[in-house]
Amino acid sequence: MRRTRALARSLTRMGGNGGNRKFSSAASEHVGYRSAAHSDVTITQHTSSNVNNNKLSGNATYNIHTNNESMELVDSLLLRTSEMMNPHAANVVAYSGGVDSSLVAALVHRVFSDYDNILAPINSSTRGSVQAVLGISHAVPQTQIDVARKVADFIGIPLMEVSTAEGSDEAYIRNDGHACFVCKTHLYSTLNAVANAFMEQYIDNNNLDGQSGSDQQKVILYNGTNADDTRDPTRLGLQAASNFSVHSPLDQITKDQVRQAAKYLGLSNWNAAASPCLRSRLAMGVMATEEHLRAVEFAEAFVREVLELDETINARVRMLSGGKAMVELDNSIIESVRTMI
Repeated sequence: MRRTRALARSLTRMGGNGGNRKFSSAASEHVGYRSAAHSDVTITQHTSSNVNNNKLSGNATYNIHTNNESMELVDSLLLRTSEMMNPHAANVVAYSGGVDSSLVAALVHRVFSDYDNILAPINSSTRGSVQAVLGISHAVPQTQIDVARKVADFIGIPLMEVSTAEGSDEAYIRNDGHACFVCKTHLYSTLNAVANAFMEQYIDNNNLDGQSGSDQQKVILYNGTNADDTRDPTRLGLQAASNFSVHSPLDQITKDQVRQAAKYLGLSNWNAAASPCLRSRLAMGVMATEEHLRAVEFAEAFVREVLELDETINARVRMLSGGKAMVELDNSIIESVRTMI
């Protein structure tokens, strides 16, 4: 298996830290960049501390195949990603740190690196960029942010963290069934604006002509939508992705195949439980306020700590109307949990 290489490319002149990096257990670097498109953007490179292995595991079983099958799967995904990519444009992954977007980040980074190794020596002035962008809001728990940083660092892809504004949108706060569409619309709009700002600065710094319609002014967005997602009618965020012409390299493979490819590439979150945003824990009609989202985050962290659940186990706290809540756990560990209570 070929390994991805740490690469910062065009972000170097804008505050990024390019070149190969060595991993350490507690190292981090933040470089701030303020643009007209967004008030606070942080390019972040992180490694994580050791994982606590003394936690209850769900022993989840996935349909993981042999190395040859996995290699063929990854090769097909790399080919599909290459068909979507423009190596001269800003290639931006909508990244959450979940297994789907992590796999896409690895694929996009790998394909861009291969293109760049070929094209850069010929004409470096047409070099594009690649980056993962993590939307930060009260709906994203800190544990998920930590995982996202760790996995991005392993991949070697530059990670940009941006504050998204859905929390101030009344259509989102009402949580009346359209919050996912509103949230994704804010996310993709922010990704577009920030990527354009970076590309404009890159053009200025390199004295490029920046002619209208040039590849360097194009932004290509990617997300982690898989085939299972496309069959789910409740995922209104898919319409937002369509509105922004977001590319989905995984839309022809299942969730099990996503995990298979992620495991083959060595991604540490390959078998992590699905972790949608905290807003999804609120029953319809329960306002998506900062107070409610923080309460859910605290409650889920408390449940995981008390029951000593590891990251492979689904554990969610649902906030219901009338001040009630409900805890959801994987069936595979219910009996184990009962003996602990």
